Amino acid sequence: MLNSLDLPGRPEDTRIVVAMSGGVDSSVVAGLLAREGYDVVGVTLQLYDHGAATHRKGACCAGQDIHDARRVAETLGIPHYVLDYESRFREAVIDPFARSYVEGETPIPCVACNRTVKFSDLLATARDLGAAALATGHYVRSALVDPASGRRAMFRPADAARDQSWFLFATTQQQLDYLRFPLGHLPKARTREIARELGLAVAEKSDSQDICFVPQGRYSDVIAKLRPQAAEAGDIVHLDGRVLGRHEGILHYTVGQRRGVGVAAGEPIYVVHLDAPGNRVIVGPREALGASRIFLRETNWLGEGALEDLPAEGLAIHAKVRSTRGPAPARLFAAGGRVHVDLETPESGVAPGQACVFYADDSEGARVLGGGFIERAEREAGAEAALARLIAGAAASNARQPAAAMARGHMAGARAD
Repeated sequence: MLNSLDLPGRPEDTRIVVAMSGGVDSSVVAGLLAREGYDVVGVTLQLYDHGAATHRKGACCAGQDIHDARRVAETLGIPHYVLDYESRFREAVIDPFARSYVEGETPIPCVACNRTVKFSDLLATARDLGAAALATGHYVRSALVDPASGRRAMFRPADAARDQSWFLFATTQQQLDYLRFPLGHLPKARTREIARELGLAVAEKSDSQDICFVPQGRYSDVIAKLRPQAAEAGDIVHLDGRVLGRHEGILHYTVGQRRGVGVAAGEPIYVVHLDAPGNRVIVGPREALGASRIFLRETNWLGEGALEDLPAEGLAIHAKVRSTRGPAPARLFAAGGRVHVDLETPESGVAPGQACVFYADDSEGARVLGGGFIERAEREAGAEAALARLIAGAAASNARQPAAAMARGHMAGARAD
């Protein structure tokens, strides 16, 4: 007979490691499991220490949060450990985050943190501690779909407003089988009520938000410090070829952006593409943003069967390309080692580096089938052709410059002779 976490044995004979960030959600997870009688061990990761960020409202995994997690563990009477993962966090999350911006992408550091530091490194630590599972405070549900193998599936949570499945698409099947999400069936309001019932000091603590390791929420300051070249000035170019002005670094822009572009064109203009090699921000009208085909990389599949065995006509799914948007009808294709999604209705502001997450349908409890990072988006034919001409023109110009410089050098040498 299985216990409430779908594990064999009595709760008191089952060790569970809880990832405690110091916030109300993970604290309630620890409290609920301890109240049920599980052998709970709390683990908090120290991921960074940015001075002001350690006490900033909405931050996590820094000084104050570690203190809060320790207080909760004391209240619950469970052992608690703090692990220093600062160097690993920088290597797996912060450095790739900065590098992605330099390459003209809009990365999601929370996804990188979940799939590396939290669900890989911490999961290994939980196993070393003899835990049968690692529990977190994420708002997502998982359920046993194959009792014989222990295989689990991921689903959207009961509280749609707190749905974090988009950020967890990269969770591998092996990780998912070991993870537990006790808050997936609860609304956030009830979570806070439970925190009060348990007498936890963090019951009214603000939720973490934005990018946790960025002081005052100014990510551009962090990127400029780590990758100064991302703050180099360059041209703002219209799709029709006009140079409209200058920018102070492509790190200040993202695809789909309208406010703060910094130039006037006599019509509303949006960031259509970030040309990192040419250090150009390419802008155009809103209709140039619509993307109907999205090419993916690093795809993670959580559905039935193998991804490469999808039918030639594709698989009907619902896809979500922004954390703030709902899943929309689409078809998923995988052939020749490449994966792409065709959207039934074009989406605007599809940015490289963001995620395209697959769902079985658009219901509130829909199964999560996986997802991938957006490599590029294919726009309507006119915008795609205009962008291709701009990129090709810049590449040809860059190729001519070294040749011209070499020719000048030869001429100067000949005159000297």
